[in-house]
Amino acid sequence: MEEQVEELRELMKEDSFSSEERAPERKEYEQPAVSTRNHNTRIIAITSGKGGVGKTNFAVNMAIAYAQLGKKVILIDGDLGMANVNVILNIVPQYNLMHVINKKKTMKEIIMDTEFGIKFIAGANGFSKIANLTVEELDYFAKQFASLGNADIIIIDTGAGIANNVLQFVAAADEVYVVTTPEPTAITDAYGIIKIITTEIVDRTVNIKLVVNRVHSADEGKRISERIINIVGQFLGYKVEYLGFVYEDPVVQASVIRQKPFIVVNPTSKPAVCLKHIVGKIEKNEPEYNEGVASFLKKFLGKKK
Repeated sequence: MEEQVEELRELMKEDSFSSEERAPERKEYEQPAVSTRNHNTRIIAITSGKGGVGKTNFAVNMAIAYAQLGKKVILIDGDLGMANVNVILNIVPQYNLMHVINKKKTMKEIIMDTEFGIKFIAGANGFSKIANLTVEELDYFAKQFASLGNADIIIIDTGAGIANNVLQFVAAADEVYVVTTPEPTAITDAYGIIKIITTEIVDRTVNIKLVVNRVHSADEGKRISERIINIVGQFLGYKVEYLGFVYEDPVVQASVIRQKPFIVVNPTSKPAVCLKHIVGKIEKNEPEYNEGVASFLKKFLGKKK
């Protein structure tokens, strides 16, 4: 506890740590063999230490920004407790991932086209049931998920915090984007989720990048990111990359009310330009090879490399 206080004192300079972090219990899964020809699919998990930082808005608008570059994009709502991607997209899903898990639908039957050039898969509150599936049920789910392998980008909007299913998504993705804001509690929680990720996922290196949302200047974004990155390096010995920032702007709230992504409502707004810049930066650093859907499944279902 003394070490945690010191870490966060460094992080916040004036704020003390008020609650202990509890690591979620990891579970191992027996995964059946998955036979699939891997497309070079890039799988990105977007997460945050707390709710209310604009994580889902960032995920939705980033997915559309990718689609505008001509990429085949699938957006998965992995926020299994408070799924709300469909609200921003103004969609009422008839089916979700639970219908696939229960073998009532195929992945092809639940995936939805949108007016924004991306495909969408709705999450489900009971998704944690996957921990108790039989080998036969896992085999069906794995084969169905493998059918997504023709996408260029799969973006998973995880839940906020450190629930088991969040850590599963994070551990399996090619890259993890942690979204925070300049608020002291958001900064503290961003450090907290990074600490959980880096200490719980010990069998592989997680590619973590940081996004600072709702800033009033580029300098503010840089200052907040440097504070978190420095303390992560000092206390965790882990390198986190600063991906970029998104401006605070009334267009974001207005777009939420209209249930239409802000990159569509006002493509030239400051937040939209920021998103396009971030996606452009990501594309410049795209690896020659991504592990793809088959590898994601192995890691998600608990099979070691």
